[in-house]
Amino acid sequence: MSRSKVYNSAEEALSGVVSDGQTLAIGGFGLCGIPEALIEALRDSGVKELTCISNNAGVDDFGLGLLLQTRQIKKMISSYVGENKEFERQYLAGELEVELTPQGTLAEKLRSGGAGIPAFYTATGVGTLVAEGKETRDFDGRTYVLE
Repeated sequence: MSRSKVYNSAEEALSGVVSDGQTLAIGGFGLCGIPEALIEALRDSGVKELTCISNNAGVDDFGLGLLLQTRQIKKMISSYVGENKEFERQYLAGELEVELTPQGTLAEKLRSGGAGIPAFYTATGVGTLVAEGKETRDFDGRTYVLE
């Protein structure tokens, strides 16, 4: 039995779909185009231990900042994490894991994952903290990082 793709509310859309420990990709760019109603419904659902993939971590009272306030996010995979005091506090206190990923690499990770591509090489991040602990390889004299 397939589920309808039309729902009367964000809560209804999430019912039976979200659970503790999930990894969720959250759309939008900055604070524009984010799924505001779904983020609020996630907050209200009480799910916890989430890993959120988003280009940003919201601000204190908006976007993913709402889920940070309620400590529902255990890990952020993002390209930008500024402008959120609660994010900063949790990270510095060791309460929140963070994986900073350059914006283009983040987009390519999402695209590749959706296409079933398990890994790719990129020159972005070579020689920086982004590349620490990751496999590197040279192609035609240029070093690349395996993502």
